[in-house]
Amino acid sequence: MDILDEIARARRELSGDRRKHLVLSRRYDAEIEDVWQACTDAERLARWFLPVSGDLKVGGKYQLEGNAGGEILQCEPPELLRVTWLFGADPGFSEVEVRLSADGDGTLLELSHTADVPEEMWSQFGPGATGVGWDLALLGLGVHLSGSAPIDENTFHETEEGRAFITASSRAWGEAHQAAGGAPDEVAAAVARTTAFYAPE
Repeated sequence: MDILDEIARARRELSGDRRKHLVLSRRYDAEIEDVWQACTDAERLARWFLPVSGDLKVGGKYQLEGNAGGEILQCEPPELLRVTWLFGADPGFSEVEVRLSADGDGTLLELSHTADVPEEMWSQFGPGATGVGWDLALLGLGVHLSGSAPIDENTFHETEEGRAFITASSRAWGEAHQAAGGAPDEVAAAVARTTAFYAPE
């Protein structure tokens, strides 16, 4: 797997004013049922993303280990999963939606994250704050679906390959930010801060 090619395989879009809407989509060389199971089966999810606990059905609550939790709002196998995506007792609006569709002998995955983002966080990091994290997650999914050994999330950012991926992801989200109207100097500063956060020297 060419790690940097994974960046080019994805399409990134940004819209919204106070409520930000990020979209990340890419194709996987796997059948839709396989991709769906990888995204919704707790045992498989733990292999490429994070361990998950809770009442994993519509209306139930879930919690990703050391990360977000929330409520399962919609689940329509093998095409649609929609959940709230909150950290701690954060009462703000944040939802993630994953849509799958068959694409020839593969699957198109579209991940949308819509959230109210504090202005101070947005001005500091822009869409890369969450966008790079989602790029890393979908890279992990691609590695998992290919049958390769999983990425070590604790050390990936320290490797040459990992740093190259994070830098490219941060720049790609900067391009999406600028395409959505972000000022070039502000976008460049946010890209630099995001890259330093995910891959510190």
